[in-house]
Amino acid sequence: MTLADGIWHQIFSFDNYGELLTLVRNSLIAGAALGLVGGLAGVFVVMRDLPFAVHGISELSFAGASGALLLGTNIVAGSITGSLLAAGAIGVLGARARDRNSVIGIIMPFGLGLGVLFLALYKGRAANKFGLLTGQIVAVDTPQMTWLLGTSAVVLITLAVIWRPLTFASADPDVAEARGVPVRGLSIAFMLVLGLAIALSVQAVGALLVLSLVVTPAAAAARVTASPVLLPVLSALFAVVSIEGGILLALGSSIPISPYVTTVSFTLYVVCRLVGGNRARRWGARRSSSPQLAMS
Repeated sequence: MTLADGIWHQIFSFDNYGELLTLVRNSLIAGAALGLVGGLAGVFVVMRDLPFAVHGISELSFAGASGALLLGTNIVAGSITGSLLAAGAIGVLGARARDRNSVIGIIMPFGLGLGVLFLALYKGRAANKFGLLTGQIVAVDTPQMTWLLGTSAVVLITLAVIWRPLTFASADPDVAEARGVPVRGLSIAFMLVLGLAIALSVQAVGALLVLSLVVTPAAAAARVTASPVLLPVLSALFAVVSIEGGILLALGSSIPISPYVTTVSFTLYVVCRLVGGNRARRWGARRSSSPQLAMS
Protein backbone atom coordinates (compact mmCIF):
# COMPACT_ATOMS: atom_id res chain seq x y z
CA MET A 1 0.00 0.00 0.00
CA THR A 2 1.39 3.40 -0.98
CA LEU A 3 1.49 6.40 1.36
CA ALA A 4 -1.36 8.05 -0.58
CA ASP A 5 -3.48 4.90 -0.27
CA GLY A 6 -2.79 4.78 3.48
CA ILE A 7 -3.83 8.40 3.95
CA TRP A 8 -6.96 7.88 1.83
CA HIS A 9 -7.90 4.81 3.87
CA GLN A 10 -7.55 6.84 7.06
CA ILE A 11 -9.81 9.57 5.71
CA PHE A 12 -12.38 7.32 4.02
CA SER A 13 -12.79 3.77 5.24
CA PHE A 14 -15.97 1.81 4.70
CA ASP A 15 -14.85 -1.48 6.22
CA ASN A 16 -17.66 -3.01 8.30
CA TYR A 17 -19.70 0.10 7.56
CA GLY A 18 -23.05 -1.62 7.96
CA GLU A 19 -22.27 -2.77 11.51
CA LEU A 20 -20.85 0.62 12.47
CA LEU A 21 -23.95 2.38 11.13
CA THR A 22 -26.16 0.69 13.72
CA LEU A 23 -24.00 2.18 16.50
CA VAL A 24 -24.61 5.82 15.60
CA ARG A 25 -28.41 5.98 15.76
CA ASN A 26 -28.24 8.40 18.72
CA SER A 27 -25.69 10.52 16.87
CA LEU A 28 -27.84 10.82 13.75
CA ILE A 29 -30.90 11.83 15.81
CA ALA A 30 -28.89 14.38 17.80
CA GLY A 31 -27.26 15.61 14.59
CA ALA A 32 -30.62 16.34 13.00
CA ALA A 33 -31.65 18.37 16.06
CA LEU A 34 -28.36 20.30 16.09
CA GLY A 35 -28.66 21.01 12.39
CA LEU A 36 -32.13 22.50 12.85
CA VAL A 37 -30.96 24.64 15.76
CA GLY A 38 -27.79 25.86 14.04
CA GLY A 39 -29.48 26.51 10.71
CA LEU A 40 -32.41 28.49 12.14
CA ALA A 41 -30.32 30.51 14.60
CA GLY A 42 -27.84 31.18 11.81
CA VAL A 43 -30.47 33.10 9.83
CA PHE A 44 -30.47 35.83 12.47
CA VAL A 45 -26.70 35.63 12.94
CA VAL A 46 -26.33 36.61 9.26
CA MET A 47 -29.13 39.22 9.40
CA ARG A 48 -27.70 40.86 12.52
CA ASP A 49 -24.04 40.52 11.46
CA LEU A 50 -23.03 38.40 14.46
CA PRO A 51 -20.43 35.88 13.17
CA PHE A 52 -17.79 37.42 15.46
CA ALA A 53 -20.14 36.95 18.41
CA VAL A 54 -20.53 33.26 17.52
CA HIS A 55 -16.79 32.78 17.77
CA GLY A 56 -16.59 34.70 21.05
CA ILE A 57 -19.38 32.68 22.66
CA SER A 58 -17.80 29.43 21.48
CA GLU A 59 -14.62 30.25 23.39
CA LEU A 60 -16.54 30.55 26.69
CA SER A 61 -18.47 27.42 25.78
CA PHE A 62 -15.12 25.68 25.38
CA ALA A 63 -14.01 27.01 28.78
CA GLY A 64 -17.21 25.77 30.44
CA ALA A 65 -16.88 22.33 28.87
CA SER A 66 -13.19 22.15 29.84
CA GLY A 67 -14.03 23.10 33.43
CA ALA A 68 -16.73 20.42 33.58
CA LEU A 69 -14.28 17.86 32.18
CA LEU A 70 -11.76 18.81 34.88
CA LEU A 71 -14.35 18.57 37.65
CA GLY A 72 -15.86 15.34 36.32
CA THR A 73 -19.33 16.84 35.80
CA ASN A 74 -21.62 16.95 32.76
CA ILE A 75 -19.71 18.41 29.81
CA VAL A 76 -22.84 19.54 27.94
CA ALA A 77 -24.05 21.41 31.02
CA GLY A 78 -20.64 23.06 31.39
CA SER A 79 -20.65 24.06 27.74
CA ILE A 80 -24.14 25.56 28.04
CA THR A 81 -23.19 27.47 31.20
CA GLY A 82 -20.15 29.02 29.52
CA SER A 83 -22.14 29.94 26.42
CA LEU A 84 -24.95 31.58 28.39
CA LEU A 85 -22.51 33.64 30.46
CA ALA A 86 -20.79 34.90 27.31
CA ALA A 87 -24.05 35.51 25.43
CA GLY A 88 -25.54 37.38 28.40
CA ALA A 89 -22.47 39.60 28.73
CA ILE A 90 -22.43 40.39 25.01
CA GLY A 91 -26.17 41.05 24.95
CA VAL A 92 -26.16 43.38 27.97
CA LEU A 93 -22.84 45.19 27.46
CA GLY A 94 -22.74 45.27 23.67
CA ALA A 95 -25.94 46.99 22.60
CA ARG A 96 -24.15 48.88 19.82
CA ALA A 97 -22.00 47.13 17.22
CA ARG A 98 -18.77 48.88 18.23
CA ASP A 99 -19.28 48.13 21.92
CA ARG A 100 -20.28 44.55 21.08
CA ASN A 101 -17.10 43.89 19.12
CA SER A 102 -14.99 45.29 21.97
CA VAL A 103 -16.75 43.06 24.51
CA ILE A 104 -16.28 40.02 22.26
CA GLY A 105 -12.62 40.87 21.76
CA ILE A 106 -12.20 40.83 25.55
CA ILE A 107 -14.22 37.67 26.16
CA MET A 108 -12.59 35.54 23.45
CA PRO A 109 -9.01 35.41 24.80
CA PHE A 110 -10.29 35.12 28.38
CA GLY A 111 -12.43 32.10 27.50
CA LEU A 112 -9.69 30.48 25.44
CA GLY A 113 -7.15 31.03 28.22
CA LEU A 114 -9.46 29.48 30.83
CA GLY A 115 -10.15 26.51 28.57
CA VAL A 116 -6.45 25.88 27.98
CA LEU A 117 -5.79 26.15 31.74
CA PHE A 118 -8.50 23.60 32.57
CA LEU A 119 -7.27 21.18 29.90
CA ALA A 120 -3.69 21.52 31.14
CA LEU A 121 -4.85 20.58 34.66
CA TYR A 122 -6.92 17.64 33.38
CA LYS A 123 -5.00 14.36 33.65
CA GLY A 124 -7.50 12.08 31.90
CA ARG A 125 -7.64 10.74 28.34
CA ALA A 126 -6.17 12.99 25.67
CA ALA A 127 -9.07 12.10 23.36
CA ASN A 128 -11.44 13.90 25.75
CA LYS A 129 -9.39 17.09 25.45
CA PHE A 130 -9.17 16.85 21.68
CA GLY A 131 -12.92 16.25 21.38
CA LEU A 132 -13.76 19.63 22.94
CA LEU A 133 -11.88 21.36 20.13
CA THR A 134 -12.87 19.13 17.20
CA GLY A 135 -16.22 17.60 18.19
CA GLN A 136 -17.24 14.14 19.30
CA ILE A 137 -20.86 13.59 18.31
CA VAL A 138 -20.11 10.16 16.80
CA ALA A 139 -20.03 8.84 20.38
CA VAL A 140 -23.24 10.33 21.82
CA ASP A 141 -24.56 8.34 24.77
CA THR A 142 -28.13 8.40 26.12
CA PRO A 143 -27.59 11.03 28.87
CA GLN A 144 -25.85 13.34 26.38
CA MET A 145 -28.65 12.90 23.87
CA THR A 146 -31.23 13.76 26.51
CA TRP A 147 -29.40 17.03 27.23
CA LEU A 148 -28.95 17.80 23.53
CA LEU A 149 -32.54 17.10 22.53
CA GLY A 150 -33.99 18.89 25.55
CA THR A 151 -31.92 22.00 24.97
CA SER A 152 -32.64 21.87 21.23
CA ALA A 153 -36.37 21.85 21.99
CA VAL A 154 -35.99 24.93 24.21
CA VAL A 155 -34.13 26.78 21.45
CA LEU A 156 -36.61 25.82 18.73
CA ILE A 157 -39.67 26.75 20.81
CA THR A 158 -38.15 30.10 21.80
CA LEU A 159 -37.25 30.90 18.19
CA ALA A 160 -40.81 30.03 17.11
CA VAL A 161 -42.24 32.44 19.71
CA ILE A 162 -39.99 35.41 18.89
CA TRP A 163 -39.46 34.77 15.15
CA ARG A 164 -41.72 37.49 13.69
CA PRO A 165 -40.78 40.39 16.00
CA LEU A 166 -37.12 39.34 15.90
CA THR A 167 -37.19 39.35 12.09
CA PHE A 168 -38.66 42.88 12.12
CA ALA A 169 -36.14 44.07 14.71
CA SER A 170 -33.26 42.53 12.76
CA ALA A 171 -34.30 43.98 9.39
CA ASP A 172 -35.01 47.56 10.59
CA PRO A 173 -34.41 48.09 14.32
CA ASP A 174 -35.19 51.84 14.27
CA VAL A 175 -38.62 51.41 12.68
CA ALA A 176 -39.34 48.37 14.86
CA GLU A 177 -38.53 50.33 18.01
CA ALA A 178 -40.69 53.24 16.85
CA ARG A 179 -43.60 50.82 16.49
CA GLY A 180 -43.21 49.52 20.02
CA VAL A 181 -41.22 46.34 19.37
CA PRO A 182 -38.95 45.65 22.40
CA VAL A 183 -35.77 45.69 20.31
CA ARG A 184 -33.29 45.59 23.20
CA GLY A 185 -35.17 42.83 25.03
CA LEU A 186 -35.36 40.76 21.83
CA SER A 187 -31.65 41.30 21.25
CA ILE A 188 -30.76 39.97 24.70
CA ALA A 189 -33.22 37.08 24.35
CA PHE A 190 -31.73 36.12 20.99
CA MET A 191 -28.19 36.28 22.35
CA LEU A 192 -29.17 33.78 25.05
CA VAL A 193 -30.82 31.54 22.45
CA LEU A 194 -27.70 31.87 20.31
CA GLY A 195 -25.61 30.88 23.32
CA LEU A 196 -27.60 27.65 23.66
CA ALA A 197 -27.33 26.98 19.91
CA ILE A 198 -23.57 27.45 20.00
CA ALA A 199 -23.16 25.21 23.05
CA LEU A 200 -24.99 22.47 21.14
CA SER A 201 -22.99 23.03 17.96
CA VAL A 202 -19.73 22.81 19.92
CA GLN A 203 -20.68 19.22 20.77
CA ALA A 204 -20.71 18.42 17.05
CA VAL A 205 -17.77 20.28 15.55
CA GLY A 206 -15.88 21.57 18.58
CA ALA A 207 -15.16 25.12 19.68
CA LEU A 208 -12.79 25.90 16.81
CA LEU A 209 -15.14 25.21 13.89
CA VAL A 210 -18.57 26.09 15.25
CA LEU A 211 -19.06 28.72 12.53
CA SER A 212 -19.55 25.92 10.00
CA LEU A 213 -22.91 25.02 11.56
CA VAL A 214 -24.17 28.40 12.78
CA VAL A 215 -22.99 30.73 9.99
CA THR A 216 -22.08 28.88 6.78
CA PRO A 217 -25.48 27.22 6.09
CA ALA A 218 -27.37 30.52 6.52
CA ALA A 219 -24.79 32.38 4.41
CA ALA A 220 -25.16 29.73 1.70
CA ALA A 221 -28.95 29.97 1.74
CA ALA A 222 -28.79 33.77 1.54
CA ARG A 223 -26.84 33.40 -1.72
CA VAL A 224 -29.74 31.72 -3.51
CA THR A 225 -32.85 33.26 -1.93
CA ALA A 226 -34.09 36.32 -0.10
CA SER A 227 -37.47 34.79 0.70
CA PRO A 228 -38.31 35.06 4.43
CA VAL A 229 -39.86 31.59 4.20
CA LEU A 230 -37.36 29.76 1.99
CA LEU A 231 -34.26 31.23 3.63
CA PRO A 232 -34.68 29.53 7.04
CA VAL A 233 -35.84 26.30 5.36
CA LEU A 234 -32.73 26.12 3.18
CA SER A 235 -30.45 27.17 6.03
CA ALA A 236 -31.77 24.41 8.29
CA LEU A 237 -31.61 21.88 5.43
CA PHE A 238 -27.99 22.78 4.64
CA ALA A 239 -27.01 22.51 8.32
CA VAL A 240 -28.69 19.11 8.69
CA VAL A 241 -27.05 17.83 5.49
CA SER A 242 -23.66 19.09 6.71
CA ILE A 243 -23.78 17.40 10.09
CA GLU A 244 -25.46 14.17 8.97
CA GLY A 245 -23.11 13.93 6.00
CA GLY A 246 -20.17 14.56 8.32
CA ILE A 247 -21.27 11.80 10.68
CA LEU A 248 -21.71 9.28 7.86
CA LEU A 249 -18.38 10.15 6.25
CA ALA A 250 -16.48 10.11 9.56
CA LEU A 251 -17.99 6.84 10.73
CA GLY A 252 -15.47 4.46 9.21
CA SER A 253 -12.38 6.65 9.58
CA SER A 254 -10.00 7.55 12.39
CA ILE A 255 -10.39 11.28 11.71
CA PRO A 256 -12.53 13.55 13.95
CA ILE A 257 -15.93 14.54 12.61
CA SER A 258 -15.28 18.29 12.24
CA PRO A 259 -13.26 18.22 8.96
CA TYR A 260 -16.09 16.32 7.29
CA VAL A 261 -18.82 18.63 8.57
CA THR A 262 -16.90 21.76 7.61
CA THR A 263 -16.06 20.37 4.15
CA VAL A 264 -19.69 19.50 3.38
CA SER A 265 -20.82 22.89 4.70
CA PHE A 266 -18.18 24.76 2.68
CA THR A 267 -19.03 22.80 -0.48
CA LEU A 268 -22.70 23.75 -0.13
CA TYR A 269 -21.70 27.40 0.27
CA VAL A 270 -19.51 27.33 -2.85
CA VAL A 271 -22.30 25.72 -4.90
CA CYS A 272 -24.84 28.28 -3.66
CA ARG A 273 -22.46 31.13 -4.38
CA LEU A 274 -21.95 29.90 -7.94
CA VAL A 275 -25.68 29.43 -8.46
CA GLY A 276 -26.46 32.85 -7.02
CA GLY A 277 -23.76 34.54 -9.07
CA ASN A 278 -24.94 32.88 -12.26
CA ARG A 279 -28.54 33.91 -11.54
CA ALA A 280 -27.47 37.53 -10.91
CA ARG A 281 -25.55 37.65 -14.19
CA ARG A 282 -28.51 36.23 -16.13
CA TRP A 283 -30.86 38.74 -14.49
CA GLY A 284 -28.46 41.59 -15.28
CA ALA A 285 -28.21 40.49 -18.91
CA ARG A 286 -32.02 40.25 -19.16
CA ARG A 287 -32.45 43.76 -17.70
CA SER A 288 -29.94 45.27 -20.11
CA SER A 289 -31.59 43.59 -23.13
CA SER A 290 -35.13 44.64 -22.18
CA PRO A 291 -35.96 48.39 -22.11
CA GLN A 292 -38.96 47.86 -19.80
CA LEU A 293 -36.90 45.86 -17.26
CA ALA A 294 -34.02 48.33 -17.43
CA MET A 295 -36.39 51.21 -16.57
CA SER A 296 -38.08 49.33 -13.69
